Amino acid sequence: MKSQLHIQVAGRNGIPFLKKAFFTTPFKVMNITEDKTGEQLHLMLMSASPGILDGDEYDITIEVAQHCALHLHTQAYQRLFNMKQGATQQMNVHVAAHATFCFLPHPSVPHQQSIFTTCNNFFLDTNSSLIFGEILTCGRKLNGELFLLTKYHSISNVYLNNKLLIKENLLVQPSRVNVHAIGQLEGYSHQASLIYLQQGTDMKNMHLQVSAFLSAQNNIAAGITAAPVNGLIIRLLGNGAEQLYNCLKRINTILQTHKQIQYAS
Repeated sequence: MKSQLHIQVAGRNGIPFLKKAFFTTPFKVMNITEDKTGEQLHLMLMSASPGILDGDEYDITIEVAQHCALHLHTQAYQRLFNMKQGATQQMNVHVAAHATFCFLPHPSVPHQQSIFTTCNNFFLDTNSSLIFGEILTCGRKLNGELFLLTKYHSISNVYLNNKLLIKENLLVQPSRVNVHAIGQLEGYSHQASLIYLQQGTDMKNMHLQVSAFLSAQNNIAAGITAAPVNGLIIRLLGNGAEQLYNCLKRINTILQTHKQIQYAS
């Protein structure tokens, strides 16, 4: 099934609103913003499908206008079902000057013999901000499906003023590369990453706060790298999807709180 989703966010009197929401089956979009006078729009990306099926092609476009902030949420874990040919997803996000885009989707759960390729392109403008996370599980762990997927390939490109800034390339293909080997997952079953870019933020202080939080977590391995511009790239390894998902959400809270304090001062 070929499916499309197109979201446009604009501003009116300093308040972001949903200007356009075009979608085809199985996509749906719901406005879940609690504070209608707030500076951030919250949208829920929903799906009538139980997961991504063989032959699915998803095409997602998101546009956030100047001085607007969008936090995109997902409804549930993304299941990747048994496949023969594979499925694909393309997401293009355009974040205008002084705008913010935040997206921390639920973890992806690749079933046995699933084949999935996704490409995320983020086009940032001057002083625009990005928070993007991704979590990949080993599969249906309680069903004994540990790394029985055929292939999972995720590429994330971040452009600033049309210049490639960050390229993340995650390829998991257990039949060709031992996921437990040195330099791979080394015994962990779940992995997560987060990209945070925000001009004007004290990244040294932010690094210390996030590092202190992660150091207090049990049974995870974490690494924090400075981005080519003002920002952080965070990677996590663990053994539970819920733990990693909660970590990303907590990190986002730390980032947002720090941003509010900084602006208030």
